[in-house]
Amino acid sequence: MEQLNLLDYGFILGYLLLTLVIGLWFSKRASENVDEFFLSGRQLPWWIAGTGMVATTFAADTPLAVAGFVAKNGIAGNWVWWTFVSGGMLTVFFFARLWRRAEILTDLEFIELRYSGRAARFLRGFKAVYFGLFINAVIIGWVNLAMFKIIRIMLPELNPEWAIVALVVLTTFYSGLSGLWGVSITDAVQFVIAMAGCIILAVLAVNSPAVVSAGGLTKALPSWMFDFFPSFSPAGTDRSVTGAAALTFASFAAMAFVQWWSSWYPGAEPGGGGYIAQRMMSAKNEKHSLLATLWFTVAHYCLRPWPWIIVGLASLVMFPDLPMNQKEDGFVYVMKAVLPPGLKGLLIAAFLAAYMSTLSTHLNWGTSYLINDFYKRFLKTDGDERHYVNISKITTFLTAAFALYITFFVLETITGAWEFIIQCGAGTGFVLILRWFWWRLNAWSEITSMVVPFIVFGCINFFTTITFPFSIFIIVAITIAATLVVTYLTKPTEQAQLETFYRTTRVGGLLWKKVSVNLPDVESDKGFVMLFADWALGIIMIYAILFGTGRVIFGDLVQGVLFLGGGLVAGALIFADLNRRGWNNLN
Repeated sequence: MEQLNLLDYGFILGYLLLTLVIGLWFSKRASENVDEFFLSGRQLPWWIAGTGMVATTFAADTPLAVAGFVAKNGIAGNWVWWTFVSGGMLTVFFFARLWRRAEILTDLEFIELRYSGRAARFLRGFKAVYFGLFINAVIIGWVNLAMFKIIRIMLPELNPEWAIVALVVLTTFYSGLSGLWGVSITDAVQFVIAMAGCIILAVLAVNSPAVVSAGGLTKALPSWMFDFFPSFSPAGTDRSVTGAAALTFASFAAMAFVQWWSSWYPGAEPGGGGYIAQRMMSAKNEKHSLLATLWFTVAHYCLRPWPWIIVGLASLVMFPDLPMNQKEDGFVYVMKAVLPPGLKGLLIAAFLAAYMSTLSTHLNWGTSYLINDFYKRFLKTDGDERHYVNISKITTFLTAAFALYITFFVLETITGAWEFIIQCGAGTGFVLILRWFWWRLNAWSEITSMVVPFIVFGCINFFTTITFPFSIFIIVAITIAATLVVTYLTKPTEQAQLETFYRTTRVGGLLWKKVSVNLPDVESDKGFVMLFADWALGIIMIYAILFGTGRVIFGDLVQGVLFLGGGLVAGALIFADLNRRGWNNLN
């Protein structure tokens, strides 16, 4: 690889300087109080909040992981995350407005709004540390691991360990300085830079000498690798690409029919949650919350994946001898091979943008848990706003340091971390969705749904040969059964707490009849049939645009236009219904 030239360094340094300037610009505003630091004073417009969501899920690890999925199972391998469309649309139409309406600082604060007693207090404190520190560190760790691989391959003259440390320190500095306002604005800038870089890379990869001399991607690779849907054969048998096999229908079924509603996963939590809920709660009002989540879902599934998929396919042609456990590195090897001087710096800046947007959001989100739901709730309840903001900044740095430890001493592969998180959260989604709509669930229900998946996952790994995604069926079934048993063996949430929750959220629905009958003055949500219709249309819209774009890219213009047309019609029907009923009062 040729050394970086002045233009390359200009792109990289210019991006880093821009990020620092934004952080300094919003530092004074973020220091006013914890509401400004963690929720931008609840004043984010939908397009900034939604772009922040999609920028956070577009991390340095994501293109590499997608390249790994493509190498293993072709384009259809992306169903491991495409199936979350259904859950994303459920959040758009059923939960986005409810999160904003709850007027809470974090989604963990919801626990003591919804449940009562010692179990609720324990659950809130436990989840604050478990998700805010440990799970958050794993997520940051795999993002760090991806950036580590990019630096090691693209910039071999640098020490990748120290480079990661330097980037973490810089990101922690500006996110700790500027709070969610600075994080959100930089996210929007970072998303544009990252997408532009990946599109340029995809174009160069397709036109690289190795791909052109092979007759193009479709001639160089097995035909099944371009199937958008899985194989209906018992197992993938075509192994023309070393170690690869077509995704089977059984694997697809586990993800399409069970995973999307049952598994907790960052950025795709059933019912919303985590930093997605944080952005919904930071929106100006319920309308902006819904629109932000809708824009996020469209951008997440329709705008982002095709440049990554194309580069992943190109990497199989250009570097066919990479072992399967290194296929995800092929994305970076393509960068190294096809980028001319000048564009190397742009692509490195693009990946820095993707990496830092995710890192900054996770640091801010994790710190919000540790401060609002643990420190402020249990350790120091009488501090002033300045005290909590200062402690938040210190905690941000400590969380980053712990994540660095996880990066260098615990994690091995990115896709392996994804599968671990999905399996250990399998079954939890049942409670995360129904806790809004069924009064009988209590804190013990949610605790059970968190503990049982770990136990079942451990038993499956130690005593059977069952692998992901088939393990999902077993983990979910046992978790739901255990959750229901515990629910009926323990006392329900106190009636007064249930009435406070219902009055605050006005959630509505038949499963709240026992509570709503005592609150005739509360005008709760109605029109659930139309919300389900919008949900179904939203799913159709996303998949139609996703597949239509893919068909056009691979030259099937007729099918591509039909898919895209269907997506636009579905979108038009959704907007017509929302306009008819009123965005802020969808009854």
